[in-house]
Amino acid sequence: MTPSLNAIVPMACVTAAGIAAMVAESFRDPGERMPIAGLGVVGLLGAAVSTVLLWNHNATSFGLVAADNFGLFVTGTLIVVGLLTLAISGPTIERERLPGGEYYALMLFATAGMMLMATATDLLVIFLALEVMSLAVYVLTGIRRDSPASTEASFKYFLLGAFSSAFFLYGIAFTYGLTGSTRLDRIGSLMASQAMSPTPMQFLALGLIIVGFAFKVAAVPFHMWTPDAYEGAPPAVTGFMSTGVKAAAFAAFVRVFLSAFEPLRGSWSDVIWILAAATMIVGTVAGVTQSSVKRMLAYSSIGHGGYLLLALVSGNDFGKGAVLFYLLTYAITNIGAFGVIALLDNADRPNDQVKDYAGLWNERPGLAALMTVFLLSLGGFPPMAGFIAKWYVFSAAVRAGYTGLAIIGVLTSVISVFFYLRIVVMMYMTPTDTPAQFPPVPKVAGGALLVSALLIFYLGVLPTRVLEWAAASISTIF
Repeated sequence: MTPSLNAIVPMACVTAAGIAAMVAESFRDPGERMPIAGLGVVGLLGAAVSTVLLWNHNATSFGLVAADNFGLFVTGTLIVVGLLTLAISGPTIERERLPGGEYYALMLFATAGMMLMATATDLLVIFLALEVMSLAVYVLTGIRRDSPASTEASFKYFLLGAFSSAFFLYGIAFTYGLTGSTRLDRIGSLMASQAMSPTPMQFLALGLIIVGFAFKVAAVPFHMWTPDAYEGAPPAVTGFMSTGVKAAAFAAFVRVFLSAFEPLRGSWSDVIWILAAATMIVGTVAGVTQSSVKRMLAYSSIGHGGYLLLALVSGNDFGKGAVLFYLLTYAITNIGAFGVIALLDNADRPNDQVKDYAGLWNERPGLAALMTVFLLSLGGFPPMAGFIAKWYVFSAAVRAGYTGLAIIGVLTSVISVFFYLRIVVMMYMTPTDTPAQFPPVPKVAGGALLVSALLIFYLGVLPTRVLEWAAASISTIF
């Protein structure tokens, strides 16, 4: 293989699997069962093997895509998200009678876009990756075509997503006008030479790019699409986009702002500070008032985005590694929580209200135990991985001198425990005269959730190795 193509091998494997899923769907007879998900598994495993082989090689393709350890770490996180999503999607596809080939192809194309976004070293390539990812996720959000809520969610997501893309593209245009390049390394060099006397045009370019990224990571006040999109999409899709989209967007956010725009840190750090504080506060306070578990987890996702922004603004070595570790931990935990919601969903009722979880311990003790693990990890309870991730983020903020922001993070984390424990209390301690009817748990999906729970305990008890990988990975882009 030509050496210049090595960096794109992981996403090429996933893209090929997506194309194979489309072809398989076109040849499938109506009513015929075909293991199309297996094609996705093969593609993701191929991407995993190529990611391991590329580790420490710093391969590049045409100077536009860099398979450095930072991009490969995020790629590995996305592979885990993809495999878990494939495992929990089967019951949703059968229950909703969704077109399997279309569903899996879109999911794989979105994953390929996410991988490209995490490894791109050019602003235009990041934009193209963003659009590949976004268009697939828009369609997945509205894939239940007979559901008005799903259609509305997809339409809102599409409109606001297109709006944010325009901001991002204008930011790229102004950056090109300032530097004559869209390559991140060249932008960084030219910004460094002008950092002593920043111009209004630089502030405008920075502001537009921040707005574009803020929409994708659901930072306040650009979070309006999140609750409706999460509630309207099928639970498996919600878990996929709440983890994969956030991981890819934050990967690009970190690469752009801690490398290309690092010389202008004094200009953008205060803005990110405000975004982080507002995101943590609004996500937590609004989450407390929700009665829908999906909307509650949507606002929880917004709050966790605030913690990631806190690590980003810290900018020290501790914070840089914390971003990657937090992304991995959050992805495994949140997709597990949405996986439980997907398995409890039922053709007659969605079972997504907090009250629907009453007595779950009596009906499905295994799912109740797994949901407890996921919720406690999201809340930051030891010995779960969420505790270690939050501790590292807050420690990074204190070391960087952002003690006030760290205090806001700790207080909002404590408040968020209320809405996580509310579900736990409902599952174990709330009697019900008319228990909800829960469908049986498929072995593959149940096994995937069990693996997620075991990974959460592993990252919470023995995080050192992964933290070292994260710290070493992010150092490759600076």
